[in-house]
Amino acid sequence: MSQKSVCVYCGSRNGANPAYAQAARHFGTMLAAEGWRLVYGAGDVGLMGEVARAAQSAGGDTFGVIPVHLLQREVGKTDLTSFVITETMHERKKVMIMNADAVMVLPGGPGSLDELFEALTWRQLGLHDKPILVMNVDGYWDALRGLLEQVIDQGFADDSLAGFITWVDSPEAAMSTLRDMLG
Repeated sequence: MSQKSVCVYCGSRNGANPAYAQAARHFGTMLAAEGWRLVYGAGDVGLMGEVARAAQSAGGDTFGVIPVHLLQREVGKTDLTSFVITETMHERKKVMIMNADAVMVLPGGPGSLDELFEALTWRQLGLHDKPILVMNVDGYWDALRGLLEQVIDQGFADDSLAGFITWVDSPEAAMSTLRDMLG
């Protein structure tokens, strides 16, 4: 059986609530303990840096993908197991999702939303069938969940859209769900 990989989308900042960084660190540690590879945006800042450093400290494999124009802004973390530099953001997202068995979204901003919505749209269009999980740390993503329900209620997406996202509240719940989904 080959090594499982989880693509993590998360903020390049830590956010206002210390629970976000704590969850990122805990999830990175748990991925490594499971023997699974972290696939992420290759930054060494914000929650990206937290999850990567935690996975590395626990002996985990890391696969980072960063576009050339963000190398300085996101402080490209070159000591990863694999470090890939792309030309564009779109290419980055494609390489990340294609090298993962599942997608996990931690708290983040517009970039994390962009990544989530691209993965969700691709799933809706049948371009992949990978699980998409959203870690709703301290209710961070409650408004997003409500928005997606409104999109469905107002007829802009089928009910099936709701089934493409699995909502979890903690790193423990995320790992338990991923173990069930990935076998």
